[in-house]
Amino acid sequence: MSRVGRVERTTKETSVVVEIDLDGTGKVDVSTGVGFYDHMLDQLGRHGLFDLTVKTEGDLHIDSHHTIEDTALALGAAFKQALGDKVGIYRFGNCTVPLDESLAQVTVDLSGRPYLVHTEPENMAPMIGAYDTTMTRHILESFVAQAQIALHVHVPYGRNAHHIVECQFKALARALRYAAEHDPRAAGILPSTKGAL
Repeated sequence: MSRVGRVERTTKETSVVVEIDLDGTGKVDVSTGVGFYDHMLDQLGRHGLFDLTVKTEGDLHIDSHHTIEDTALALGAAFKQALGDKVGIYRFGNCTVPLDESLAQVTVDLSGRPYLVHTEPENMAPMIGAYDTTMTRHILESFVAQAQIALHVHVPYGRNAHHIVECQFKALARALRYAAEHDPRAAGILPSTKGAL
């Protein structure tokens, strides 16, 4: 059974198309107009082994906020769609990823309930190219709201802003991959005592 999600989102500020295949090989085709964000979405697809296509056109003449936010919302909705009924998946996933001096710890529960806990070092450089570093948390908030997952992201230390953000996306990719994979011992079983996720 194909686990593909496709979402189109159009507002007066942005036009976004996202397609994700949870059982892909990490093939990525991303274009948002925000170079560093493209780099992070590339990490998400490659390390999650998701085939990921993202095409966003946004009001970058204002700033990158709407473009980044609306892409994250569409990505979360597409991820939820691709998960389908969640029967037979592991549900929980976690990963710790170092990137030179930085470390990210990510734990996810594909619970059907949106909740985000996010910590990262204070006093980071405010910008990475055209990417506002305060947007990382907002990306995660937007993704979680639409994907309806519980997500805990913790960066206990790091100095370089590029490294701090990138290790979060790499760890997120791996945690999502592990949580979404099928558990061969739980075929046909929904991983919830409630009977719903």
